[in-house]
Amino acid sequence: KGYLYKIEDFEFIDRVPEAIRIMKHLGYLVIVLSNQSGIARGYFREEDVLKLHCYMNKELEKMGAAIDKFYFCPHLPDGIIARYRCQCICRKPAIGMLQWALRDFSIDLEESWVVGDRERDLFLDFEAPIKRILLTRNYGQKETGNRINIRNDLWEFAQRDLLNNLKC
Repeated sequence: KGYLYKIEDFEFIDRVPEAIRIMKHLGYLVIVLSNQSGIARGYFREEDVLKLHCYMNKELEKMGAAIDKFYFCPHLPDGIIARYRCQCICRKPAIGMLQWALRDFSIDLEESWVVGDRERDLFLDFEAPIKRILLTRNYGQKETGNRINIRNDLWEFAQRDLLNNLKC
């Protein structure tokens, strides 16, 4: 859903809570990095995004899953809200939010995954030994560069890449 910020409009994509539960069970941090240009466009406020994130995590916790941290970028170079109208370091594909996560958590990039539903979410210009997964269910993108693995959705990623590749 475009520019989602209302709790009453929110719904989990099929099997996402289960996929997050698998990630957490396997010891992964689950960190969300999200462009929220609706703030700069004047569609909603930062507080609305924070409330939605809080709601999402409460619902996930009921299902035995949780997000470890949410980061979001409210900026847009041509936004109508002056405070957020800028070329920033955090709007994906820039790596500011990823750098914040690396600062805040002890993350082993070689054992990490970046998962997104658009190529720009995968930090392709960030030269690091990090695995990248493009989810195609929502946007239908099937062709991509050779540095990216393609999966239908988060559940398929959790099954194929995490559970099926466990080290004994």
